[in-house]
Formats: sequence, structure tokens, C-alpha cells
Amino acid sequence: MEKELINQHVGKGIFWALLASCMWGISGTVLQVISQGESIPASWFLSARTLGAGLVLIIISFIKYQFHIFDVFKSLRDVLWLLAYAIFGLMANLLTFYMSVQEGNASAATILQYLSPLFIVLGSLIFQKEWPLRSDIIAFALAMLGVFLAITHGNIHSLAISNTALIWGVLSGVTAAFYVVLPKPVTKNHPPMVVLGWALIIGSILFNIHQPVWVNTPDISTKLVLSMATVILIGTVFPFWALLHSLNFAPSAVVSILDAVQPVVTFILSLIFLNLKFNIVELIGAILVVIAIIIIQKFRSEP
Repeated sequence: MEKELINQHVGKGIFWALLASCMWGISGTVLQVISQGESIPASWFLSARTLGAGLVLIIISFIKYQFHIFDVFKSLRDVLWLLAYAIFGLMANLLTFYMSVQEGNASAATILQYLSPLFIVLGSLIFQKEWPLRSDIIAFALAMLGVFLAITHGNIHSLAISNTALIWGVLSGVTAAFYVVLPKPVTKNHPPMVVLGWALIIGSILFNIHQPVWVNTPDISTKLVLSMATVILIGTVFPFWALLHSLNFAPSAVVSILDAVQPVVTFILSLIFLNLKFNIVELIGAILVVIAIIIIQKFRSEP
């Protein structure tokens, strides 16, 4: 009975992690529209994204929890974990991924960021002496292969990038692992919405020190406003909250593997809305990711 209850909880975690990845996939499509159709500097975009999302979450958190949103600052331990999550997880991942795309290309950056499950597994082996399940390893391998095929057309030459782009890409994988692992000690004691809200505010302060949102502001258009609102809400507020919520039910390694859904959703939406051409190799890649998800659901959720 106890094992069945644990597996039901893991199933909830899988659902919320999948939802987060789907929303990031939607945001990725919109982000492509912004980067190609609007001339927005990366530094300004990051400042606006974190500030807007942070304010939205803090306001919602205050309405729901009142002054309890400040409880996270009553414990030095929680404050230190919050700072670590905000700086080395959330903020660092947004920055390193953007830099990896800027210095190289989106395909290589996405694959390198998806190394995060590998870093989480290695961390579990080194620090917790915890071995992953065989099903997790199989799912990770299938998902990695599927992502590679789906976003590179199966052509390894499309991954030819500079050493700088490679370094930023590997760092994005490390920081992606950080933003999955670092918030867990804080979300055990405080609502994920509150933790994420303060982390975004902290990140926005640091980004705005470098590039204030009121300096060198791009031309404001209806398309820009709608696109930024989508990235802030569907690409930041909702998915990061769903990800943190999923960590209450599922292990970090499982949550990070489900991140493979993100590029597949972006790929499908690009086919529909951006007239992206595809071939059979990309379709096979998307199918492999779906199979990986089914494996996780089967072996992690069943009693």
C-alpha cells in the first residue's frame, strides 16, 4: 500500500514536469519569433523577463499567502539555498543558454543543455551514492537520441560550433541540473510559488544592474508586448512553478529527463505556425522521446 502511494505521487510529479516542458516548448516557439522578428538585445530581454515574471509571482503569492511570503527570509539556511537557486540555477541557466545560442546555434545549445540529467545522475552517484534505475538510464538514452534526431535532422555536422559556444552549452547543462536540484531544500518548507517569485526577483536585480529595462528599450509594438507576455507567463511563471511543484513528488533525475519534451513541442509548433520543413528522421526522433516518456511513466508510476 505504501509503495502504491509513492508511485501515485511520482505519477503526479511526471504530470507536472511534462506540463512544464510543454509550456517551455510553446515559449521556445514564441522566443524564435521574437529573436527573428524583433531586434531585442539579449541583456534587455533577460532583465525584462525575470523582472516581469518575478513581480507577477510575488503579487499572486502575496494575495494567496499574505505576509507569509517573507517567512523564507527568517531562516539563514533557507536564504542561502534561495540565493544559490536564484543565482546558480535560475539566472545562470537563462544566461548560459542564451549565450550558447548566441555564440553557436539553437540546435547545439538545446542538446548540450539536455545533458542536465547526466549531471544530476553523476551528482547522485558522487554525493548520495544513489544509483539510477535501469529504466531511467534507458529512457535517458532514448530521449537523448530522439532530441538529437529531432532538432538536427540527423546531421551531426549541424553541431559544428566554436569552443566558446561549446563551453557555454556545457555550462547550460550544468545550470539546468542546478535549477532542478537547488530549490528542493527550500520548497520543502515554503510554497514553490513563493520560492520561484523571490528567485526571479533576485535574478532580475542582478540582470538589471547590468542592463536596466528602462535603458535602450526596444520599440514597443503590439507584437512585442504579446510575445513578451507569453514568454513571461507561459515561458517563465507557469512552467518554473510546475517544475518546482513536480519536485515534491518525483526524483530530480526523472524530472530532468522529461525536459526532452520541450524541443519536441517546439518542433511540432514550428511545423504548424512557422512553416518548418521536416523529414522522416525528425519524426523518428520525436517518437523516441514519446517512447522514453512512456517508459518513465510505466516503471515509475506502476506499483
